[in-house]
Amino acid sequence: MQIPAALRAREPRAAARTAAAVLTVCAAMLTLVVLTGPLGPDDASRSVLVSCVVGLLVVAAGYARIPPQLLDRVGAFLGLAVVGVTVLTALSLASGSSSTRVQAFLAFVVVYAGFHLRTAGAVVATVVAVASGGVMFLHERTFHEALTDLLFFGAMLAVIGGLLTRAVSAQDRLVAALQRQADVDSLTGLVTRRVLDEALDVELSGGCPGDGTALVLVDVDSFKQINDVHGHPVGDDALVHLAGVLRRQVRAGDAVISRLGGDELAVLLPGCAPGVAVRRAEEILEAVHAAPLTLPDGSLLSLSVSVGVAHAPQHATRMRELYAAADAALYQAKRAGRGRVEVAVSPA
Repeated sequence: MQIPAALRAREPRAAARTAAAVLTVCAAMLTLVVLTGPLGPDDASRSVLVSCVVGLLVVAAGYARIPPQLLDRVGAFLGLAVVGVTVLTALSLASGSSSTRVQAFLAFVVVYAGFHLRTAGAVVATVVAVASGGVMFLHERTFHEALTDLLFFGAMLAVIGGLLTRAVSAQDRLVAALQRQADVDSLTGLVTRRVLDEALDVELSGGCPGDGTALVLVDVDSFKQINDVHGHPVGDDALVHLAGVLRRQVRAGDAVISRLGGDELAVLLPGCAPGVAVRRAEEILEAVHAAPLTLPDGSLLSLSVSVGVAHAPQHATRMRELYAAADAALYQAKRAGRGRVEVAVSPA
């Protein structure tokens, strides 16, 4: 059984840690009540309080030990808020009094939901808390008194929940924007070196099963001259144009295309045999030659690239070594006249 994504936690791990901590604190507070005795005639009996302490500790242990993703899928975080409110309401009705302490716990539920649940889940938890407060008020007061208190109490919970949800949503959007900046190069739209490294690490850590993994480095020939003669905006256009050529040449499902920095791009080809990798590199070279860049004045600028190819495990089995092998092949292509593909030398 899985609940809709809109009702799940924003960060299951953080939600689980907070749930375990809050439940443990609540158990400690009730333990003090047990040790000192009931605080008033309307408080629950000692046996009920002891049962609550044991239950809170057991549930806290569950949130601390069960995998957060599993808890999230079954709705345990929203369930914590709903069940917590239900238990508080039941205890309040049993004692015949909705004490300030009980109402404060309802506010805690709204705060927890606002911080850790997505917007829909936070709204559900807040509505349940407000409804619970209404039941408590109606149980011990006249309808007019209960309605007046509920309006104030409900407005307070709604404002708290709304402000928290809005603040956390804004933070999530900021984090997502920062994540996109870290993952995607703003000029070319290709993924950054970090993403490429993560993908390469996955391939290498798995032992490069099957045909292995190829790393292709692509560097624009005479890029400085393009900038000097045509200006840096044209240099940027050349990189964007080259990124487009690579996207058209390499299917996204088959490769990871990255801008490493400056005028150097990279293509990671998982499950690619050495010979196939060389053919793919040659196809990239030919595609770049066949697609000149259109300048602002309508003239065409032919681009040339040098390409270095290294293969794991043929040339290296570690990330640093594979980069070094591909880089050495790239500079060999530069030294050999540019506009060509060179393959790394296998270690002796």
